[in-house]
Amino acid sequence: MQPPEKSALYGPVAVAMSGGLDSSMSLVLLQEQGYDVIGLTMHLWREPDGGYDPADADIASAQQICQQLGVEHHVVDLRDAFYERVVCHFVSEYVAGRTPNPCVHCNRWIKFGLLLKEARALGAQTLATGHYARIVHEEGLYRLLRGRDRGKDQSYFLYTLDQETLAVVHFPLGAYHKAAIRDMARDRDLSVGERAESQDICFAQDGDYRRLIQKEQPESVRPGPIYSCAGQLLGEHRGLAHYTIGQRSGLGIAAPRPLYVVALDVERNALIVGHVEQLGHKGLIAREMNFISGHPLPQGYPVQAKIRYRARPAAACVYREATDEARVTFDEPLRDITPGQAVVFYEGDTVLGGGIIHTAMDP
Repeated sequence: MQPPEKSALYGPVAVAMSGGLDSSMSLVLLQEQGYDVIGLTMHLWREPDGGYDPADADIASAQQICQQLGVEHHVVDLRDAFYERVVCHFVSEYVAGRTPNPCVHCNRWIKFGLLLKEARALGAQTLATGHYARIVHEEGLYRLLRGRDRGKDQSYFLYTLDQETLAVVHFPLGAYHKAAIRDMARDRDLSVGERAESQDICFAQDGDYRRLIQKEQPESVRPGPIYSCAGQLLGEHRGLAHYTIGQRSGLGIAAPRPLYVVALDVERNALIVGHVEQLGHKGLIAREMNFISGHPLPQGYPVQAKIRYRARPAAACVYREATDEARVTFDEPLRDITPGQAVVFYEGDTVLGGGIIHTAMDP
């Protein structure tokens, strides 16, 4: 058994349990390493009409695992806060023509905010989750690192964490590969060993976030014109919420060359499309900046930047524009710089910080 990357755990450890494989094995590994653990499952969402509730199966699965292991389990009702902080933000961002990442905001405000407070209220001193990331403590500084399994690395979603939070959280799976974690669950005859991966947008039934937007703000999803970059009317879109920067499919336009979404013009309710060479930009402005060390990077600092979770890191330089704003310039143009998504900075395996993309630009 590999030792935890961060060994300075103290007191009872609360484990955020979604009912899935990763969070369940986080609890198992910590218990087997001798820690006193309790399970916490967040109840985050039920549709207002009392219908779709993704927590039903998750809570039951987490309770079963805890019962099997003789571990105390609690359900924490965070539905109101989740709706206000995550769902409403998600909908408003799409209505504003941006493409948000709800996991970033959930981690910041809910999981490592309110859930951590609930854990402490129950007597736990630290909170563990099933994220594939690592934390190391060197020379008085906590560093957030990529997970060993690059295919599952989730450090991108955690760039909003700070020194105070990193001191009391733990990622037991960071040193493992996902395949090994699944094999461990099977070896222990845990039911979660065969459970499917959870969906990215947990509050959207069948992943259909457009239905949620239509339900929350029906007036915002309405047809409008599709223009070329030169201003030529090419067709009609179904509502801006159906599109994101770089999208090619679903435009419904016959053209001799492929067309891509280049911009969403909310004021005119218009979709702007162009050819692939019209997508690229060499820079962006990001806001709501967070630097994990607690200190901004020096002006022009070279980094590897990711503009989406699955994007390849790209060579860039970061320039501080204001207290919570930065300008990022790339060595080569990037196609899919999307307002609302996060740009996250890396130096090797270390996450330096990041922010929310406000606009794409060319220096």
